[in-house]
Amino acid sequence: MDFSVIKILFIFSFFVYPEAKALIYPQDLITHDSVFDFPSLNQSFPTSSSPIFRPPTAPLVPALFIIGDSSVDCGTNNFLGTFARADRLPYGRDFDTHQPTGRFCNGRIPVDYLAVRLGLPFVPSYLGQAGSIKEMVLGVNYASAGAGIIFSSGSELGQHISLAQQIEQVTDTVQQFIVNIGEDATTDLISNSLFYISIGSNDFIHYYLLNASNVQNVYLPWSFNQFLAQTIKQEIKNLYNDQVRKVVVMGLAPIGCAPYYLWLYSSENGECVKNINDMILELNFAVRYMVSELNEELVDATIIFCDAFEGSMDIIQNYNRYGFNVTDEACCGLGEYKGWIMCVSPEMACSNASSHIWWDQFHPTDAVNAILADNVWSSLHTPMCYPMNLQDMLAQSTR
Repeated sequence: MDFSVIKILFIFSFFVYPEAKALIYPQDLITHDSVFDFPSLNQSFPTSSSPIFRPPTAPLVPALFIIGDSSVDCGTNNFLGTFARADRLPYGRDFDTHQPTGRFCNGRIPVDYLAVRLGLPFVPSYLGQAGSIKEMVLGVNYASAGAGIIFSSGSELGQHISLAQQIEQVTDTVQQFIVNIGEDATTDLISNSLFYISIGSNDFIHYYLLNASNVQNVYLPWSFNQFLAQTIKQEIKNLYNDQVRKVVVMGLAPIGCAPYYLWLYSSENGECVKNINDMILELNFAVRYMVSELNEELVDATIIFCDAFEGSMDIIQNYNRYGFNVTDEACCGLGEYKGWIMCVSPEMACSNASSHIWWDQFHPTDAVNAILADNVWSSLHTPMCYPMNLQDMLAQSTR
């Protein structure tokens, strides 16, 4: 696809449609001392500066730290010069505040649902929080839309924070903790907290499938996937050196089923693009094997791999059971399958996102994120985590 066309359309949207900025600080959604009950999405909501969350019980872990791309970005890219932005409606229209926050979804992303399960507030973005220890000790979200395992993946969209840079930010956070609360307290905090990693799609969307730097002539898909898996492995080892011991590694979703590729490959009857999904399957296999190796190599570490491909295909293939009506067309976009042009205005969006699997060209709806989060937590709908789900992982660590 010609990304210059997308950029022109995106810039044009700023002049044609009324501005609907995201919250300046996504942590406005969080008040740690809140006494409010957690609202459902069909209630009336407080203003963005009001507390909306009270952890129901004592947290199961001290903090949740998130590393990744747009699948879990909660506002990092609001502060960057990039076309990969979700700081305007209709993004966030079904979120708890009905306002865009930088999440690439109509509502919540998976880590929002997991934070609730863990008894923690929604996690603020690293660039969006004020840097106070009180905020950061409950968790930080480093994820950046457009980011990849490879440093330059997504660079045509503008600024982003790559996997290696996010790991550096984790190290900086740890050092800040040591200065403020001491080394022993920091080790206790980090080793007992949960780290969630969801990254890699952009290495295909914005690198391999675009044949950036002639990569397809250098790496066959299997070799490319091995390179990605080994890079993730090294970065997890770097986290281990910072005392990280509990990690969830998410596999990639079936991007060959995303509306963008259904449009680009002129899919018939919404059939997924097999050669793309085959590459994703290969990477997930390699990462799952890599995770099993790390569990053998790293003393006292517990790392689980959760296969978003398996969980997503279960939803696509059994959509009636989950209450979805539309499996291939995005809720928001233009063109065939709503995959040609990205979601840039409220007028482009469907009225009921919960009936759709896909929100925009690449991202699932809030309803899908809730199902996947349930699977990560307890395998509620279908097993997709190995060697165990998150709930079992945490129960094991308390024995």
